[in-house]
Amino acid sequence: MSSAQPIVELHNLSKSFGSRALVQNRSFALGPVSIRVMPGEVVGVLGESGSGKSTVANVMMRLTGFDDGQYLFQGRDVTGFTRRESFDFKSKVQIIFQDPYGSLNPRATVGASVREALILHKPGMSRAQMDKRVRELFAEVGLANQNPDKYPHEFSGGQRQRIAIARALAVEPELLVCDEPLSSLDVSIQAQVLELFVSLIRNHNLTMVFISHDLNVSRLLCDRVYVMHEGKVVEEGQAAQVLTQPQHEYTARLLAAVY
Repeated sequence: MSSAQPIVELHNLSKSFGSRALVQNRSFALGPVSIRVMPGEVVGVLGESGSGKSTVANVMMRLTGFDDGQYLFQGRDVTGFTRRESFDFKSKVQIIFQDPYGSLNPRATVGASVREALILHKPGMSRAQMDKRVRELFAEVGLANQNPDKYPHEFSGGQRQRIAIARALAVEPELLVCDEPLSSLDVSIQAQVLELFVSLIRNHNLTMVFISHDLNVSRLLCDRVYVMHEGKVVEEGQAAQVLTQPQHEYTARLLAAVY
């Protein structure tokens, strides 16, 4: 893996925001942050709420810009992307959000939501091929017996998150960004969806950035982790090492709060 080209490289990346609401004279700044993601890795970006980890996810998805530093995707500076490269990026990188209901179009059937990605990024597929692909994806995420012609409100929260996962996988992305994908689910459902992630990572050799405040989940899923505090990375390394023998006091405090 060491000789492979990173899929994502953030080099000394920073972004400043204005003063946060209800907090006088305080602005939030991300960075400088440097993060590397190699092919086939599951990389955790960990920290408490407000640490900057979701901003990192948004930057990786190009949903928000940055002020300084460099973002390389497969060795290419994203700020120099052509229109075609920007379009291709949207199929190469997919995101799973925290709120599955908010990420699905309430006026479209869940099957149509999955097909939408195929229509955009797999234009050579026929409608019959798309319908077959939707059924395959539903089976893979544990929804083989569910009707894709139903609407999001007809499914439970855990089922909606499985549908969001199916939609993200539809175009076979090269990077999957997961922004707190378990935190809005009931504890019992979290365990089931976690098992699904473990299975998908194993079966597809997924490259994933897993944004989370849950250290136990991160220990199970991640190869390497970056721990963030107040917009900066304070510790990084192999997950098994960082989450058992932390070197930074903030990481140690997070672990102490868990145990």
